[in-house]
Amino acid sequence: MKKFAATVVSLSVLASAGAQIGITQDSQAIQIKRIAPPAPALGPLEHFTGPVRIEPLFDANDLSRTSSTRVTFAPGARTAWHSHTLGQTLIVTSGSGRVQRWGDPIQDIRQGDLIWIPPGEKHWHGASPNSSMSHIGIAERLDGKATEWMEPVSDSQYGMPARSVAALGSSNSRTQSLMGDIAPKLSELTEKVLYDDVWQRPQLSQRDRSLVTVAALIAMNRPDQLRSHLARACANGVTQEELIETITQLAFYAGWPNAVTAITVAREVFKGN
Repeated sequence: MKKFAATVVSLSVLASAGAQIGITQDSQAIQIKRIAPPAPALGPLEHFTGPVRIEPLFDANDLSRTSSTRVTFAPGARTAWHSHTLGQTLIVTSGSGRVQRWGDPIQDIRQGDLIWIPPGEKHWHGASPNSSMSHIGIAERLDGKATEWMEPVSDSQYGMPARSVAALGSSNSRTQSLMGDIAPKLSELTEKVLYDDVWQRPQLSQRDRSLVTVAALIAMNRPDQLRSHLARACANGVTQEELIETITQLAFYAGWPNAVTAITVAREVFKGN
């Protein structure tokens, strides 16, 4: 009995000493919680077009402002235009889809792709027309808010031609083929100064740069250059209706013959798309 009492006293002394030297429960320890996964929910109509299933994976808490969801889009389904306060990371886990920043061309995405969307950038993402797509989205909250929702993505916006990452990386190959063999320096300047510098400057989106360039080529009656830039404008998110309206507007300022030439070129380009 005396031995047991001595042991209790010793443990009490050790505990007291531990408290004095700062041995407390570790608040930085790894935490493991085993919880039943929540039931998937349908994406709300004001934020999504088409059938969308949302599965929350984890939510922000007192120690972290990061949350994550798994979202599955039926073919043709997509988000509305939106932005993220602190940006968002997407991990495509199955299928193929599309993503687009406002003013930029639509880009194809597929299983295994990792997509980073910078803070405050207006964009949308969803499935491709003929394939479903699932991705895991990870975002951080600021003052309790992670997403700013905007208007729906229209059918005409969604239906614009998409470009693969590989195609985007070789967008200047046409310049090389047109002039690289006979005027390599001019080809180099066109690619590095015009397309890699001027066209990439953030003061104007590529969509707006396309409209400015198309308008200038119509006014100067440059059908050969207009042909390629009409195709580029479509890839950069300008609709055919907007291009036709631009030609109509310029008929009164650049001359009727210029507009008629531009319409002829546009017909050829739109048939090709």
